[in-house]
Amino acid sequence: MPRIDINRSGEMEVFVQVFDRGGFSAAARALGMTPSAVSKLVGRLEARLGTQLVRRSTRRLQLTTEGEHFYERSVRVLADIDEAERCVAADAAPRGRVSINTSVAFGTHVLVPLVPLLQAQHPLVTLDIVQTDRVVDLLEERADIAIRWGPLPASDLVARRLGDTVQAIVASPDYLARQGTPRRPDDLESHHRLDFTYRRRMPDWPFVVKGQRVEVPTRASVRASDGETLRQLALAGAGLAWLSRYHVHHDLQAGRLVPVLEKYNPRERMPIHAVYLGKPGRLSSRVRVVLDFLAARLQGDPRFLSAASASAAASAAA
Repeated sequence: MPRIDINRSGEMEVFVQVFDRGGFSAAARALGMTPSAVSKLVGRLEARLGTQLVRRSTRRLQLTTEGEHFYERSVRVLADIDEAERCVAADAAPRGRVSINTSVAFGTHVLVPLVPLLQAQHPLVTLDIVQTDRVVDLLEERADIAIRWGPLPASDLVARRLGDTVQAIVASPDYLARQGTPRRPDDLESHHRLDFTYRRRMPDWPFVVKGQRVEVPTRASVRASDGETLRQLALAGAGLAWLSRYHVHHDLQAGRLVPVLEKYNPRERMPIHAVYLGKPGRLSSRVRVVLDFLAARLQGDPRFLSAASASAAASAAA
């Protein structure tokens, strides 16, 4: 007769988290436990089952054959439990805290203005918003969602494409009146340029001249840690900035900033993704509704090119 004091689904959840997140420490952070508690729980599970599930080393964890079988079945069991709970609580509203890590520009101009509408639609969901242009580790920062601009490197993160943007070189009318308007990329040598300080900054500005791609070194006179500061510097007349059009959309419409060298702009589409840990089918409802909300709002936002149109264009080109 089975013991009734064993939380088998809890053991499965811990075991799956250890493998999904690559170690005891990462799983402990995700579960709000200590690494030693996670390690002991897996040890007790192995002792109860009478077999080794995980090979431990100083560098990485590796599942044994028995561990792989137990992992696969645990994932299915946990998914069935989640589905059963969803069926019973189909009318229950999503609740809980969602941590979002975003660039300062996206947070200031896109996310923050949408918060009241998100609150109205999902009043039991609360938000932690962290704005930084530094690329963070979601596990270390305990972030549920991160908004990333540009091509994504290979990783274990799951990505949902929210939309696309293009770049433009912009300056204030006051700056152009004082310094003149550049007519060709070579003219940038005599202009003040603004750039980022962080590691992933773009070292050169790309152009298309007579059908050929050329890149002009930035050689910035002023650098800043985030795009919003660069926007403010451009508005103040400090120089030329290479920024996403969604970021300066309202400034361009109002004439506070002016695009320059558009004849040579390659207009490369830059994707904007929401990335998160885990598997799409096992997302908590609180995270899922925030992702769905952002995707829906950006699809109707004139500042962004739709991800669907990007896919259609790529298919047509192929």
